[in-house]
Amino acid sequence: MSDEKPGREPIGEDARIDALEERLRAAREREEKRNAPKVKGADASYKAGSRALADLVGGLLGGAVVGWTIGWFTGTNPWALLVGLFLGIVVAFRNIIRNSSRPPE
Repeated sequence: MSDEKPGREPIGEDARIDALEERLRAAREREEKRNAPKVKGADASYKAGSRALADLVGGLLGGAVVGWTIGWFTGTNPWALLVGLFLGIVVAFRNIIRNSSRPPE
């Protein structure tokens, strides 16, 4: 081996690398905070179940009231009530499917 010293000293830590690492760490923290679920655990499940129950009951009661009212004014009460109930069920299931396809808030 040669006893000669190298012409240049090895390069030390570069300030740009430190700045890059700091920016990457800050970006990772922001991304983790942004992607963290707002409601965790049993609270999210309880909220989703309550929402589905409210949609189902609201659709049935709303359809029944609207169908009965239209039937009372037009004189076609049992048929209008059945049509209103059917439309209320359709709207309730549509809302439940739409809400279940979203990620939890």
